[in-house]
Amino acid sequence: MSDDVRTPAQIEAAIARRRQDLAETLDELAVRVHPATIAADTKARAMSAVDRTAGRAYTRINQAVGRVAAPFVGADGAPRLERIVPAAVAGVALVVVVGGLSSWRRRR
Repeated sequence: MSDDVRTPAQIEAAIARRRQDLAETLDELAVRVHPATIAADTKARAMSAVDRTAGRAYTRINQAVGRVAAPFVGADGAPRLERIVPAAVAGVALVVVVGGLSSWRRRR
């Protein structure tokens, strides 16, 4: 007898293994095409895209705040009062002028 000849028991075992493999494949396909699975996958992809977008926005905002704050903070992280005080005075003056103009317009 040659090595290619199988016994009926071996053939039956191979068929049983093949059936089990096919059953597992069909179960996996059924899960993949189930509406709840598709919805969950879509939601996960959307949330991932939102997280990436929010992360990029946070990074850009953080960089912008860093650029605005840089002139007012020294290399050691301490506030630079010689720059903060004039900026604060200018801001208060701007609020006073704008407030004065708006109240002046209301009186006219």
